[in-house]
Amino acid sequence: MAIRFWYFVVSFWSSKQRILVITCCLLVSVMVVANSEPTDIDVMIESRQLTSGSCSGRFITRELDHITTTPNGFDIKQFEANGSGVAINDLDNDGDLDIVLANHGGNNSILWNEGDLNFTRKALPHGDSRAVTIVDVDNDGWHDILFTRTVTAPTFWRNLGGGQFDQEFIRGIAEPLYSVAWADLDNDGDLDLVGASYDAVLLEAFGQDFLINRSGGVFAYTNDNGTFRPTRLISEAQALAIVLVDLNHDSRLDIVVGNDFAVPDYIWMQSGEGWQEAHPFDNFTYSTMSYDFADLDNDGTDELFATDMQPYQTDEATLSAWRPLIDGLFNEQRPPDGPQMMQNILLAQASDTTYGNMSNQMGIEATGWSWSGKFGDLDQDGFLDLYVVNGFIEYTIFGHLPNHELVEDNQAFQNVDGQVMQRMPEWGLGSSASGRGMSMADLDNDGDLDIVVNNLRHPAQLFENQLCSGNSLQVDLNWDNHSVVATEVVLHTSTGTYHRHVKSVSGYLSGDPDRVHFGIPDTAVIQSLDIMWSDGAQSTVTLTPDMRHIIITRGT
Repeated sequence: MAIRFWYFVVSFWSSKQRILVITCCLLVSVMVVANSEPTDIDVMIESRQLTSGSCSGRFITRELDHITTTPNGFDIKQFEANGSGVAINDLDNDGDLDIVLANHGGNNSILWNEGDLNFTRKALPHGDSRAVTIVDVDNDGWHDILFTRTVTAPTFWRNLGGGQFDQEFIRGIAEPLYSVAWADLDNDGDLDLVGASYDAVLLEAFGQDFLINRSGGVFAYTNDNGTFRPTRLISEAQALAIVLVDLNHDSRLDIVVGNDFAVPDYIWMQSGEGWQEAHPFDNFTYSTMSYDFADLDNDGTDELFATDMQPYQTDEATLSAWRPLIDGLFNEQRPPDGPQMMQNILLAQASDTTYGNMSNQMGIEATGWSWSGKFGDLDQDGFLDLYVVNGFIEYTIFGHLPNHELVEDNQAFQNVDGQVMQRMPEWGLGSSASGRGMSMADLDNDGDLDIVVNNLRHPAQLFENQLCSGNSLQVDLNWDNHSVVATEVVLHTSTGTYHRHVKSVSGYLSGDPDRVHFGIPDTAVIQSLDIMWSDGAQSTVTLTPDMRHIIITRGT
C-alpha cells in the first residue's frame, strides 16, 4: 500500500520536483555511507588461568631437538649460509603452542608442545626448506604448514587433525618462492598469499636457463576457492623478507618486500587500479635481511624495522673478523645522498606520505650480521622491546676465522619509554650460536614471551623468559571459517593504550602465532579491548582486572 501511495503522489510532481527530491535522497545516502560506523560484532569470551613461572631475572637457555644443516656439510658455501626459519602456533588445538623448524640439509621438524616446556619431535619427510608459516589456509579450524623450498614451489602440509597432515602442492603456486606472507588482501574471507623469489639462488642453480626463463619475481596470489591465481608485480627479486602492513592508513594492507644485494626494497599499495608501486621511504637498508613493524611509542602508529649488516663493536678483534667485508662491500662507491644505508633502519612516519629513519636516534642502527629482528614486550612494562639474532658461516668470506664462522652475540634491547632502545646483556639472550629464523610466544603458558631461534649448524634454542617483571594479557582470537590474520587488537588500561597486530610472518623467514601478547606495568588495571577484525567489523570487550588469558570467539 505504501509503495502504491507514493507512486500516486510522485506521478503529479513536475520533472524539476522529481529531480530535486532524487538529488536530496542521493545526498542523504552519501552522508549516511560517509558517516556510517563499522559493524559492531558480538563475541563470546572465555578466561583461562596461567601457570606459575620461575623468576630468575633473566632468560634461561634450552636446546631443542633440531639442527639446521646444509647439503655440503662442514664447508658452508654462499647461500647455504642463509639457514632457515621457524614458526609457532597451535597445531593440535590443545591450547599449547607448537613449534615448526625448517631445515636446509636435514629434515624439517614439528616439536609438539607437551606442556612445561617439554616437546616431542616429529621429523617430516623432507627438508630443503627456507621459510615456514603456520596459518589456517582452508578455514577448517586447523592450522596448516607451508614451507618454501630452495629452488622449487612451496610445499603445503594440510592439517587433518589428530596430528595427521597431508602433503600437497597448492594449486596455482608453481613459482620458486623464498619468502612469503599471508593475509586476506581482497576481503573475501580467505587467505591470499604474497611470495617472492631469491634470484641469486636460482641463478646459481639453473644458470642460463634461469636468465632466459625468468621465473622469479614478486607475486600476489588471490585465493579463489583454493586455487591461487598469481599477479606478477615485478620480474626480479632478491627477497629475504616480506611484511603486509597498512602504510597509508586506508585500512588496506600494503606489500613491503626486503631485498638483498643492494636491490632497493619494493612497496606496493592497493588502489582501485590494483597494486600500485609506491615510494614512501626516505631510506632503505642496503641488504635487507628482515622486517617487523609495531607501535614502539604507544601513539597508535607503527614503526618498521629492517635489519642489515653492521658490526656493533669497533674494537680491533671485531674489525679484523669483519675485514673481508669491510674491504669489499663497505668500501663500494655509493651515492653520498643515496637512499640505501648499510645499517639497520627504523622507519617512522614523517608525513602523510613519507617515512624517515630513526634507528640512530633509538640506538639500534648496528646489531651485527643481523638476520631476524622482532619486537615483543619481553619485560612487560607496556613498551615493545627488540631482539636481533646474528652470525654468519661461509668458507670463502670468513675462511680466515675458526670454522669459517663469524661469531657474534645476539642483541637484546629494552624499550625505554618509547624514546630509546637500551642494550640488555644481563637478560641472558646473548647467544652466539649463529641464529637465523626467530619467533616469540608464550610456550609455557605463564604469561610472558619466550623466544625460539633456528640456528645454523648449532642446535635450535628456546629462551625461557624468567624476567618475572610487569604483568600481561594474552588474547586468542577465533572466527568460524575465517583466519584472524591482519586483525588489530587495542587494549585500554589505566596506564595507557596498547596496539597489537595478528601477523602471519615477521623477521626473517619466520611465522608468528595468532595469540596476541600485551605486556603491561604492574600498576596497570586492564579495562577493555577493541578488536578490529580483518573484514572491517569491530568488537569491544569489557575486561575484569583479574583476566590474564582470554579466548574471544566470533561467529560466522
